[in-house]
Amino acid sequence: MSSAIAAQDIHKHFGPVPANAGASVSVQAGEIHAVVGENGAGKSTLMRILSGMYAPDEGSVQVNGRDVTGWSTREAIEAGVGMVHQHFMLVPTLTVAENVVLGHEPKKGIRLDRATAVQKVNEIAARSRLSVPAEKLVSELTVGEAQRVEIVKTLYRGARILILDEPTAVLSPPEVQDLWQVLRQLRADGGTIVVITHKLDEVMEISDRVTVMRQGRTVTTVNTRETSPAELARAMVGRDVALPARGGGGGGGVGDVALALRGVRVKKRDGTIALDGINLELRRGEILGIAGVEGNGQTELIEVIAGLLQVSGGDLKLFGQTLEGDARSRFDAGIAHVPEDRHYRGLLLEYTVEDNLILGLQHLFTNNGLLRRNAIHQNAVEKVKDFDIRPPRTEGTAGTLSGGNQQKIVIARELTREHSVLLAAQPTRGVDVGAIEAIHTRLRAERAAGKAVLLVSADLNEILALSDRIAVLFRGRIAATLSRDEADQERLGAYMTGAASVGSA
Repeated sequence: MSSAIAAQDIHKHFGPVPANAGASVSVQAGEIHAVVGENGAGKSTLMRILSGMYAPDEGSVQVNGRDVTGWSTREAIEAGVGMVHQHFMLVPTLTVAENVVLGHEPKKGIRLDRATAVQKVNEIAARSRLSVPAEKLVSELTVGEAQRVEIVKTLYRGARILILDEPTAVLSPPEVQDLWQVLRQLRADGGTIVVITHKLDEVMEISDRVTVMRQGRTVTTVNTRETSPAELARAMVGRDVALPARGGGGGGGVGDVALALRGVRVKKRDGTIALDGINLELRRGEILGIAGVEGNGQTELIEVIAGLLQVSGGDLKLFGQTLEGDARSRFDAGIAHVPEDRHYRGLLLEYTVEDNLILGLQHLFTNNGLLRRNAIHQNAVEKVKDFDIRPPRTEGTAGTLSGGNQQKIVIARELTREHSVLLAAQPTRGVDVGAIEAIHTRLRAERAAGKAVLLVSADLNEILALSDRIAVLFRGRIAATLSRDEADQERLGAYMTGAASVGSA
């Protein structure tokens, strides 16, 4: 079988930092090819070189046997190579059809021919079995629908080689299976697909072959059916890795009630209801998992407990005392918060690693109003070592680190300060298997130490691996609360999508 797209001995530097240092990949025509590796392994950089976003410093790129090294994104699109990015690039105020044809609009005179745009989108959707509502506003779409629109957009531009970056990061289990059906159909129609993912179970399910990268280099390429998640993880990290497994034991919530929510209601900033009568109890020595498709109230649940949103009804209590005030008062009361968006809520990327490690704790590192730089540096040295933050340069900026190491900064800061309750929102999103192992170990240690952990995650494997109990959010309400033994992906998925009715558990 011939190579549809191939990169050979790619080198790419950003300043003094090498992102690719001899990376190669060869994707055969008509296959689904997975690319895996730790954060900072160079996967996304290599894919952006393939799709024309970056030019390599050294090495070559070929498409269907033609040398295209250093080409542009326009040339890539014209050659049938399209990339769907992890963060969707859609305009929410436009319709699906308008987004799909944006930049390549069919015209009637000087105006957009909307009827033709809708017709073309419907034709592509029918041919590829991608169900998308052509005349609906993107702002009204579910995450799964938006994902399909991004794929339709690349197909409208003539893509026959499709690169997807972490395509299931925010999808529910049924939506993941829908996506797999689409990709298999595209393959059956002669398309070629490259999938970047951290989820090794997905690699095993969907791919024909898999390329492993480590430290900017290609380690190996293997037939998927001839390998295993454990072997892939070992190749990615360079050592054996404890992959997430169901269960793990813990206190099981036998301690006192640490956090209680009674009839909690929260409004979004536009006035609509985000949480509608939430009742929850979280106990010492327990990890309570919160599952749900994004947009069903998880963000608001974490943020109202953390003091970033106001309650519009009901009450919250911490060890029997009503929780009031802003985020600082919750911080002082002993609530640690690992936010779902580390860039927006957790870090100042232009600040150094050592300064990020004391955010919110500056008062502990001052003397007569002046920061004690030696103490701040020593604090950073210890945490960088204890949490294996790489590279171990405390005075470098957080923005120069990979996503996994940025996340370790947040984890290190929040877990090592005084707290009794930990809010962990998407703690391993976009994080590689080595960092996932380290973060899971820390969360289990929190439970073993008698802390109360509220875990929100879009990854059901993570929820099932860590939680003692699992609550499912659907449209701002608790659809079900299950013990770990009662829960599995199929049952959780049914509640997450409304296939099982609220309160029927």
